[in-house]
Amino acid sequence: MAATVEVGGDMFPAIGMGTFGSDRYGAAEVAAAVRTAIGVGYRLIDCASVYGNEAAVGEAIAAALAEFGLRRDELTVMSKVWNDAHAPADAVASVRRSLADLRLGYLDAVFVHWPFPNHHAPGVDVGARDPHATPYSHDGFMAVWRALEDLVDEGVIRHLGVSNVTIPKLRRILADARIRPSLNEMELHPGFQQP
Repeated sequence: MAATVEVGGDMFPAIGMGTFGSDRYGAAEVAAAVRTAIGVGYRLIDCASVYGNEAAVGEAIAAALAEFGLRRDELTVMSKVWNDAHAPADAVASVRRSLADLRLGYLDAVFVHWPFPNHHAPGVDVGARDPHATPYSHDGFMAVWRALEDLVDEGVIRHLGVSNVTIPKLRRILADARIRPSLNEMELHPGFQQP
């Protein structure tokens, strides 16, 4: 059995398949990689609406479930709300779009991808900044969080997570959230060590 970690009372695979690649690979290539990954034993699929490939990944997940005789509850599928969906209604719409694209009745986890609203047009350089971007607003973030908490109550999200937040922001979120984040996703690797 693969290594697992406890997340809010559930067991998640410790290693998963990420679906970011839109900077180099088309949706069909990412979807083919997901199908292959499920076939060789990966059971955690990490998606995001901004990657632009959730519909293709959803097709791959459906095909892999059928091909390999797996049940939905044998996969852990996560997605993220992008920074252009920080209005509560937009966050809910983003999750519902991800559910439809991924062909799922629920997501095991949803992250707020960034703690502040910002928009990056497709294909722009990573250093590009939206002139209308705003800095972190705790009240604004918590409004988005509360909308996602409602989706947990509804049963379409199992766990909530934060992504790309600093320790001071995380402390404030933990203090004010009704449903505390059970996951904290951050970029950390040899080329970006986050000391």
